[in-house]
Amino acid sequence: MSATPRTPRTHRRDTPPPRTGDGEAATLRGFLDYLRTSIAGKVEGAPEPQVRTAAVPSGTNLLGLLHHLTHVERALFLGEEVRNWPATFRAAPEDDVTEVVARYRDAVERANRVLDRCTDLAAPLPRPHRHGGRPAPSVRWALTHMLEETGRHAGHADILRELIDGATGR
Repeated sequence: MSATPRTPRTHRRDTPPPRTGDGEAATLRGFLDYLRTSIAGKVEGAPEPQVRTAAVPSGTNLLGLLHHLTHVERALFLGEEVRNWPATFRAAPEDDVTEVVARYRDAVERANRVLDRCTDLAAPLPRPHRHGGRPAPSVRWALTHMLEETGRHAGHADILRELIDGATGR
């Protein structure tokens, strides 16, 4: 009986959770940046067309997850309006992996500049009030929501990337 050939697995060394400062803001930001780096790393270097091919019935794909998170970062921290959230899960056909990753990292950098000016976690985010006249959420709420959103999609990305080429690890 011959052995079935297996696809070689690419194992990356797991990056342990961050050691953060003692304060609440440093802890929240440290874990958020950890997750941001993790999901960008999952998308970076993923091959076409698999990076945009749905691996589950919902249509979720690796490139679309990062494209979506770019919009969430921009909406939450920069006040940009999103009119069609479902559309944010699909990158344009002309967008390649490098461009989507670069846009995500730019959104994160811009969001972090906003957060660098926030000294009170209970204060509202300093952003324009474009969201249907609703007030901006507190910095604490925004950080917690972004942790949840990024962590959720980073888990999806872990599975999708492993299905694409066997790559595992954070």
